[in-house]
Amino acid sequence: MRTVRLASHVHSDWSYDGQWTLARISAAFGRRGYDAVLMAEHDRGFDANRWAQYRTACAAVGGTGAMLIPGIEYSDPTNSVHIPVWGDIPFLGESRDTAELLADVERVGGLAVLAHPGRRDVWKQFDPSLLRFLFGVELWNRKYDGYAPSREAMSLIEQRAGIVPVVSLDFHTGRQFHPLAMMAALDGDIGEGSICGAIRQRRLRPKAFRLRATMFSSDPAWSALRRVEWTRKRAAKHVKRLIRSS
Repeated sequence: MRTVRLASHVHSDWSYDGQWTLARISAAFGRRGYDAVLMAEHDRGFDANRWAQYRTACAAVGGTGAMLIPGIEYSDPTNSVHIPVWGDIPFLGESRDTAELLADVERVGGLAVLAHPGRRDVWKQFDPSLLRFLFGVELWNRKYDGYAPSREAMSLIEQRAGIVPVVSLDFHTGRQFHPLAMMAALDGDIGEGSICGAIRQRRLRPKAFRLRATMFSSDPAWSALRRVEWTRKRAAKHVKRLIRSS
């Protein structure tokens, strides 16, 4: 077994709102000590042909950077529930009903996680019976949760045994780097197959600041991080006002 460090939920300029190229992502994450990146491009604009081209493009990025693992973040018709999916599987379509999508993911052997359950209060509307289709739920999404994990996410994770707490960047720009990583124990050399195998067998654990991420979900750590997040948001609003008035 070998343990590798993964960045989860990363968008490139193949997504409509991503800014970085695949090559730049590979190099930047490699410099920060990640062995591989679980990509998660938005489903909008993809079809079977573009998915095949994208997989080829990810495989072509090599050198000394982090390996790129292709993935798609599927959205429901209301753009509320988002499901990143990995695996060497077909493209499953845009704007899918969540229950139907997850059934198809299971049918073709994909790996699914529920993204940012705190966004639009998805944790309240997500059908708990669908948890059986997921390997994980995002405990901490850097873009939406900021500097502290989501307690709403933990309430979902605790509803079903075997659900992995996932820490993700939801990366679109360089401002969204954060010391979050998934540590995976691989059976064999690093590659899409071995990484997906580790995920399927739940041989992965979340880290934040190189510590066990779940420890930040309870007091006093969670309260301290929420105060940091509150301060960060207040400062960001102040800076924006100064920029607009200058």
